[in-house]
Order: sequence, then structure tokens, then C-alpha cells
Amino acid sequence: MTITISAVILAGGLGRRMGGVDKGLQFWRGKPLIETVYQRLHRQIERISINANRNQEIYARFGVPVFSDRLAGFQGPLSGILTALERATTDYVLFVPCDCPNFPLNLLEKLKSAVEFSQISLAYAHDGERDHPTFCLVSTQLKNALADYLAGGERRMLYFMQMHGAVAVDFSTEKQGFININNLADLNSP
Repeated sequence: MTITISAVILAGGLGRRMGGVDKGLQFWRGKPLIETVYQRLHRQIERISINANRNQEIYARFGVPVFSDRLAGFQGPLSGILTALERATTDYVLFVPCDCPNFPLNLLEKLKSAVEFSQISLAYAHDGERDHPTFCLVSTQLKNALADYLAGGERRMLYFMQMHGAVAVDFSTEKQGFININNLADLNSP
């Protein structure tokens, strides 16, 4: 059985470590982070949306659907993931954060292989040392469980994922791809 997949770039955060700026719109190597992430993701999948809680008109210039979290108050990445799962018309949604411009070009391929092989609802990236739960492939069938989890006041991504049998997929050979832009100084990094 072939699964259908769409993708969402998570750009809905407050950018606290960057002084409150909209991370996805910050320039890195001459263009906004979101543009680099979009171009890299578009090499792997056609159907892409952007989850943004601010500056939606700017994000919309990429010609893809832009949506905000259904839950108010910038409640973290799981809030954007929930809204994406509720909106999706595919079996699974691939998620990537807007602040990691060099993520692996085989991200979708490896996560998809893991969910198909293990017949699971959730897979996320692991670089050999650290988990990267915002790089994940999630079944839309988890939307009700995630809504309940968030309604209960929880926000921990890995805990939710582990509750639902998630598999950590080994990306140790692509470890450098998970370096993210955390502060304004990182924007000037090579």
C-alpha cells in the first residue's frame, strides 16, 4: 500500500532566542531562511504548506498555503503540527523547522521507509547523538490523540511521540544537516 504525504514547514514560533524576530524571514546567505528550507524541501516533495503565526502575507509569496495554529498563544511546535494534521488530505505529513537550512536531502525517503517498514504512525530524525523531533513524519490518524494531549496541558514533543510508538531514524551520516540557526550571530555562519 502506498501512503500519501504532504509537507509543512514549521515557522510559527516566537523566535525568543533571536530577540523575538520571525526566524523564517531572517536572511542567511543572502535570502530568507524559509526560502532555503522551502527549496531544499521542494526537491523531496511537491505538496508543501507553511505554518506561520505572523507575517503570513510575506510567507504567502512562496505560492504555497500558509496557515496559523488553531490554538492561540504560540503553544509550540506541537500546536502547528496539530493544525497541519487537521488540515491534511494525505495519510502522513512531513514536518521540518524553518531554522535548519541544510537538513538531509534524503529526509523524506528515510522517514517514509521507516513508517512503511515498521507500519507505524510516527518517525523522527536522530543524528546519532541527539533527537530532532521537529523533523518527523506523522500519520494524520494521530490528530485526535494530539488534540487531547495538548488539551491536557502537555507540550513535550518526544514524550507524545514515544507514547505513540515513534521510531527514531538514524541520520548519523548526515549529522551536520541538523545544525540550526538559533540566534542572530548564527545567521552569519558559513
